[in-house]
Parts: sequence; structure tokens; C-alpha cells
Amino acid sequence: MTRAAPSATSLSPTGRQLWTRARGLLLGLTVLITAGIVIAAMRSGDRHGSLDPRSADRSGSRAVAELLEDRGVTVRVAGTIREATAAVGPDTTLLVAAPDLLTDGQQRTLRRATNDSGGRTVLVAPGPASLGTLAPGVRSAATTRVTAVDPECSLPAARNAGDVDLGGEQYAVTDGPGTDSCYPVDGLPTLVRTDTGAGDTVVLGAPDILQNERLDKNGNASLALQLLGSRSHLVWYLPSASDGSTAPDDGDESFLDLLPSGWLWASLQLLVAAALAAVWRAHRLGPLVTERLPVAIRASETTEGRARLYHQAKARDRAADVLRSATRERLAPLLGVAPALAHTPDVLLPAVAARTGPGDQDPATLLFGPPPTDDASLVRLADQLDALEREVRTS
Repeated sequence: MTRAAPSATSLSPTGRQLWTRARGLLLGLTVLITAGIVIAAMRSGDRHGSLDPRSADRSGSRAVAELLEDRGVTVRVAGTIREATAAVGPDTTLLVAAPDLLTDGQQRTLRRATNDSGGRTVLVAPGPASLGTLAPGVRSAATTRVTAVDPECSLPAARNAGDVDLGGEQYAVTDGPGTDSCYPVDGLPTLVRTDTGAGDTVVLGAPDILQNERLDKNGNASLALQLLGSRSHLVWYLPSASDGSTAPDDGDESFLDLLPSGWLWASLQLLVAAALAAVWRAHRLGPLVTERLPVAIRASETTEGRARLYHQAKARDRAADVLRSATRERLAPLLGVAPALAHTPDVLLPAVAARTGPGDQDPATLLFGPPPTDDASLVRLADQLDALEREVRTS
């Protein structure tokens, strides 16, 4: 014989209640997803990175790339060392946006390809990690802030441009034929041009003259166009992860250094979203309310269940406290003691002594004594409390 499935109790949530609880969370998730899609769509078109000729950001270089193209110079972006070295030639300017990010092997490969190419190589803010290989005879001496600087040299491009925003790396140069040291700050140049045979190498101490936000300041545009537009082709080399150029050889980077910044921002946003969700859920917790039980439970079952829990936890002290407290509360009205004073020994014990005679057990020990040490003592205490209560009732 099959038994009918139990019907849902009054505590089972209905479909409407589930929807009411979940709709706020679903609405929040929808808003977050929609905002993420909109932001990604808005940022995907024009954002590429610092010194990227495709980027219209403040630190990008689209403006100078477009000006060069208007003057007939073709601008091509290279993302790998192979693309960069394959494009060099006498009619080509190779700009290296981040020379210090190249590995030692990539620097040597780049140096061999450009040394006798007859073209121009422009190194943007190189430091000690790359100068020894890519620009022999030039070393990093100090750093300074970027500000408007006079050329103070005979290089035609610098003299035509006049003041420009330079600074950053300052260099010490081994003087030689075909070497120009320009835009000095505290006696140290921030732009150096050296001959490499048929071509030359230009070392820029800071990238500011190439960035969109600074191109219209002072003579920045003039100097940038002259340095990058001396040949008919410009190869803009941006080291990328596809050829390992963004990983230095020293192996000192930590795991967090290898994570792109976007992941860190995403983690922060998730943390904020989780905190807001926690606050939102906490506000939904109201005061406790009483509800009628869906079924009636006999008092004896409740007592037995509670006793089993005490026995399983070996909570003899707690069980004894419950027994003594209940006995005191029942004795108080029989002895004419106010309920509020039922647990006060100085009031209850004299009243008990006046209604009972001398016995084997002291009422003070029974009603306010220490907890029993074993189960047998607990059972004996319960019997003695019952006997005390019967004696008070019959006296």
C-alpha cells in the first residue's frame, strides 16, 4: 500500500515569495552585466595603451601618427620582434616604445638588424636595462621631471622645434663624431642622437612629446614630426606578450606583477559588489516573529527530546539548573513568595524551612547546590526535588 505524499506545510515558500526574494538580486545582476557591456563597448574602440599610434587616449599617440600620414609617411604597428626587424631599412624609422621591456636576446637581435640598416632608430625613455646594447656610448646618469627645455645643441630638428617638454631620463654621453646632445637639464642631455654607420639612433628621455595630450604644447609636434618623419616609412614597435617581450629575464616579477591591470580592477569591483549584496541582505533581516507550528507536538515528546539532547551533550549541570529552577518557580506561589523572588535564596529558603521539617537533605543544597557529578546523582536530585515539592504541598 502506497502512502500519499505529504502536503506542503505553511512554512514552504510559494512561487510568488521566491520571486519576491530573488527579484532584487536579479535586478542588481542585470544592471551590473548591462553596465559592463556598455563600458566595454565604449572603451573597446579607442583604447589601446600608452604610446600606441592607434589610441586616442591622453597617453596615446594617434595624433602624431595621423599628422605623419598626412605628410606621406606610412605608419605601421609591429607587435613582435620579428615584425620589427623584418621591416627595418634605409627608408624606415623604427620607434621602440618600451626598450627596457625587451629581453637581452631581443635587444641583441634588434641591434644587429638596425646597426647597418641605414635607417633611424628612436628609443623612447630607455634606461640601464637596454642602453648598453641598443645605444653603446650612452648611459643613464639620472632622472628629472618633465618640463619645457631649450635645445642648446646644433641638431637641426631640435633648433627648428625650440622649447619642448622633455626630461625623464638624463644621459651621459661618450662624445664622438656625429653625436648630438640636446635639451640638457642640470648639464645632462635628455635627447641624444648618435651615428650608427649609414643610419642613426635617437634616444628620448621621456615620451611626452609623442602623447596626444602634449602634442600641441611648445615645439613638441615639430620635434616629433622631424624625428619620426625623416624617412618615408615608420614602424612603431610595441613589445607584446605574443613574443615574450613584456617579460624581463631576471625572473624577479611576482605572480601579481604578471596579472594584467584589468583583472585587478575586476576583482575590486566584485569585492564591492559582494559587500553591497551583503549589506542589502542584512537590511532584509527583521525582528523575530512567532508562528504557529504546522503540527501539534505533545509536551512529553518535547521533554524527552530535550532530555536526550542534554544526555548526549553530557550537560548535567544545565539539566540540574532546569530542574531546580522549575521547582523553585512552583514552590514560590505555594509558600507565598513573589515570583520575582523565587530564585533568591535569602527569601525562598526561610519560607521552605518554615513549611518542612528536618530531613536527610538540606533545602539549600537541593534548590541552590552544585551540579551533580554523574547521571545517577542527577536522577537522585530529580527524585529529591519531587519529594520536597510534595512535602510542601501536603504540609
